[in-house]
Formats: sequence, C-alpha cells, structure tokens
Amino acid sequence: MFHAAEQTKETTPHPERVLKEVFGLPSFRGQQGEIIRHAVDGGDAVVLLPTGAGKSLCYQIPALCRDGTGIVVSPLIALMRDQVEALRQSGVRAAALNSTLTQDEASDIRRALTAGELDLLYVTPERLVSDGFMAFLSRVKVALFAIDEAHCISQWGHDFRPEYMQLAVLRERFPGVPRLALTATADPQTRDDLIHRLQLDDACIFSASFDRPNIRYTIVRKDNAKHQLRAFLDDHRGASGIVYCLSRKKVEETAEWLTAQGIRALPYHAGLDRSIRDRHQDAFLKDEGPVLVATIAFGMGIDKPDVRFVAHLDLPSSIEAYYQETGRAGRDGLPSFAWMAYGMGDVTQRRRMIDEGGSPEAVKQVERAKLDALLHVCETAACRRQALLAHFGETHDGRCGNCDACLTPSEMWDGTEAAQKALSAIYRTGQKFGAGHVIDVLRGNKSEKVERFGHDTLPTFGVGKDIDQKGWQSVFRQLAARGLISADHAAFGALKLEESARPVLQGQQKVEFRRDPVSSGKRRASRSGDAEASGSPEEETLFQALRAERLRLAREQGVPPYVIFHDTSLREMARRRPSSVDDMADIPGVGSAKIARYGEAFVAVVLSER
Repeated sequence: MFHAAEQTKETTPHPERVLKEVFGLPSFRGQQGEIIRHAVDGGDAVVLLPTGAGKSLCYQIPALCRDGTGIVVSPLIALMRDQVEALRQSGVRAAALNSTLTQDEASDIRRALTAGELDLLYVTPERLVSDGFMAFLSRVKVALFAIDEAHCISQWGHDFRPEYMQLAVLRERFPGVPRLALTATADPQTRDDLIHRLQLDDACIFSASFDRPNIRYTIVRKDNAKHQLRAFLDDHRGASGIVYCLSRKKVEETAEWLTAQGIRALPYHAGLDRSIRDRHQDAFLKDEGPVLVATIAFGMGIDKPDVRFVAHLDLPSSIEAYYQETGRAGRDGLPSFAWMAYGMGDVTQRRRMIDEGGSPEAVKQVERAKLDALLHVCETAACRRQALLAHFGETHDGRCGNCDACLTPSEMWDGTEAAQKALSAIYRTGQKFGAGHVIDVLRGNKSEKVERFGHDTLPTFGVGKDIDQKGWQSVFRQLAARGLISADHAAFGALKLEESARPVLQGQQKVEFRRDPVSSGKRRASRSGDAEASGSPEEETLFQALRAERLRLAREQGVPPYVIFHDTSLREMARRRPSSVDDMADIPGVGSAKIARYGEAFVAVVLSER
C-alpha cells in the first residue's frame, strides 16, 4: 500500500499506480490526471467538477503520493464517516475527527496523526481553525489541505457557511503546503468569490462541464402533486431515491402518505430527534431501497452512488440548489431521474422567503435573480439542460435527448392577446388579487368575491372564456417566469405588474407561450430498474445475486453496501463473470485490498450462477 508516512520525494509512487492498485481503476477520467499531478507537485488548485466526476480522487491520490497526511475539510460528519469507511475498505489509513468521538477515540487519532500513521484525516472547518488544533497541526507533516464543498465560503453560494471564511489562514500558517478547493456547484460569481476569500488567486483553475448526461430532467406543473409523485415513484419501484419538500410538516405528511400507499418512505428534517435522523439516514444508506423524504437538511455531500432519482415537491431556491440536489442522483453514471412539480404558489412562497430573510439587500437581489433563472429553466420550451448549463457559463446545442422538453417538445402558441388580457385584468382589479380571482374575472365566473367587488362590470370580465382554468394558470406562471408580473406576498399573493409589462400591454412586444402537455395518465414504458439493467437476463440475475452478497457483507460490518463495491463494479462482474480471484483485478473499482478481502466471496457467487 502507499502509506504517505513511508514515502519520500524520491520514492513517490506514480499516481496511475495508486489509481490502479488502491482504487482498482484503469485510467483517469477527464482532467483528473492533470489535477492530481499538479497537486502531487505541490501546486494549489481550484477544482470545479460535476458530481460523479471523481473529485475525491483529486485529493486522495495526491495525499497518498506526497509525504505526510492529507487534511480534508468537510462540512458534514455523515460525509466524513462514509468517505473514511470507503477509504478503509480500499486499505487506506483514514480517520475523522469530529464531535461524535469519545475523548479516548480522539486521543488515539491524534496519536496516530503525530506518529505519521494516517494517510488522510477529515475534520470540520470549525475544528481545523481552532487555535488548539492549529498549534497541534503545526507539529505534524501535512501533505496537503483539501477544502471540500468550497462554495460554502461564498456569500453568493447557496450553502454559505460562515466558519469557512476563516480557512484563508491556511496560506499564512502552512506556507508551501498545497491547497485544493473543490466544489460541484459554483456559478462564475461564486467561483470568483471563493477564489478571493481563500486567497487562491494564483492557483490553477480546473473546470469541466457541469453536464450530467445520465440524468433525465422532467418538470411538470402541479396538479394534485402527491398523486403526480405517486405516479412517478410507481415507475421506480425498488429504486433508492430522495423526495425533497420545503417544510418539515410537509416532509412528515408526505412520508406518511407514501407509506400508506405501500411505498416505504422515511422522513428526515432538522426538527426530528438526532437519533431518529441518524436511524433514517442509515436505513437509506444501507438498505438499498427506501425513499427518503427530506428537507434540504439532508443531502450535501452524501456519497451514496446508486441514488436513482431525486424528486422535488416544492421549488428549490436557485439553480445551484436544484443542480446540487438533483446531482445526488446517478453519481455512479448509470441512468437516473430528476423530477419536479411546481406551481405559482411556489414562486410566491420563495419570493416571500427572500424578502423576509435577514440578508442584506444586495444579497437579496442576487437571490431574486437566481430564483428568476430557475423559473426560466422551469418554463422554457427549449432544452432544459441547455438552460441549466447556461447559468454556469456553458453553451449547449439544446438537443440533449434526455429531458422532457427534448423527448416531448412543447407546442408553442402566440400568447400576445392572452398576455394583454391577463395584464389588463390584473391592472383593472387594482393589483390587489391573486391568480385565482383574476382568472375568475377573465373567464366570467360570477363568484361571490367577483360580485362583491363589482368586478363583473369590468371590461375584462369574461374576455378569456376561450381559455380554461389550467390554461390561464399556465399563462400567469409563464408571465411570472418572464418577469412581467410578480406576486406580492405581503398582500397575500396579489399579482402586480412589473415595468417590463408596459410594452406588452401597449402592443409593442409579442409574447409566445409554451402549451402545457395534457396528462394522459399513462405509465411510461421505461422504468428505473429497466434503465439500470444491461445485457441479458442471465447477467441481470447474476447482478442481483452479487447485490445480495454485497448487502450481506455490508450488514455484517454495519457499513453502506456501496463502500464495498459500486453497482458499476457489480455489473462488470456480471458481464465478465470472473472465474478466479486473479480475474477480479480487471474489474473497475476493485483494488488489491478489496480483492484480498472480498475476491473469493464474489467469485463464489459467479460460479454458483453458472
């Protein structure tokens, strides 16, 4: 093994050798090799790679190649635990210092660190920058610092963590020690901010495409959201997935409803007792199957590679949040799904949260702009992937073939007249009412409220009878997404005209709308399990047998199954059918330590299925 404490600059192993022997991978992907060699040579780096592109290897391998211990700054204890266990499974000497340890356990780790017996140590930013730990670390040979989830340092990032701000001190306290800042979620503004705050202005920037081609994006208008979710989940029975909700109450109600529908679902939010949260998270990570219904309190840095879907019942706060949350699906590169239902109420609620938040006005303006960018992704008639990547400064030809807009293109219609009617109705009703009331006026519905305010006498009363209720809801949603109208949360969601509405009302600007698809209620032909499957029925049978063996071994050790082998490795075993332990060396993701530990057990499964 490549233990850093035993290496000198003269005996530094080649990164490619570490990649193969420790991690069982035949070659680097994308920019990995360039990043790793740069770090091994002592260079600072800013690494912007999408989830699933192998960011962790970009600091783990240099830490194994360089003299000393790699210090990894991680914001979440759960992430530390999973990554440390995965490294240990591969024979790497890794540990984590966090608040869950006993005093004796923490002392043992400190002793091992001082003795040079650790290749990698994971710590929280709070612990790292404490005076006591900094003083202790000055007596240790440090190979490098890796700052994971580096977007947390930026006030423009969606997961701002004030304690990350203090990490700039590393440059002063440990001159000459390479620093790597890594993130999967940073728009240009956030990237520039984190570079400045971490004093990495002279670092090499490595940036790859943020595209996740294995994820299928689908966004639908809310129309009985629970039943829409149920229909989506029926297509993914047995698959591991996350359902995100905005509130704790909705998390619990949704989990309870899904369970009553025969779908095993567990709630997760910050208001639950810590022991319950830990139990539900462990079930999700280890049982390979339950649906976890959660607020955004769950997820950042979760390393589970076989999450097959992420569903949103509420609108996220920004494109960055949406990208990171959906990016928890398909880290193993296999086909995965991102599904979201949203409506006008989501827009109103998100804008209210921004306006009532405690951020400075400059930050609120950025948050509003990011929300508007997400609304554009939701309402675009063009490729969703193209709109999503544009926010991160990337161009895409708009023919991804793996989003709902590309697979079932929307019909467009000239909505100029409809937009004028809608805007006029908002204006003539005094900009004091929500979409429901304005639609009643447009459709000529003499509700009690319409008659009470005398709105049945307005010129706009009944001028929109040719468009049904759902059609008008779509119009108002798209007007909001274009910034022509806004919902005033302080006035209970009353719709108001923006200055940009003036040229439309005056006939100086045309408006084209996307026609919402009509729900047929039919099941999609492809299911999650079918999308994952590959090869012959015999291969699928062997794959399931290998998964069962992996689950058995994982439960014996009390670890998540994926730290033993990823699904991608098991599928290769099912395809190649290794007949000896030596044959296992050619399976991607199977390093020497795992061959020694598990080779015979998995070869036995292969032979038993012949």
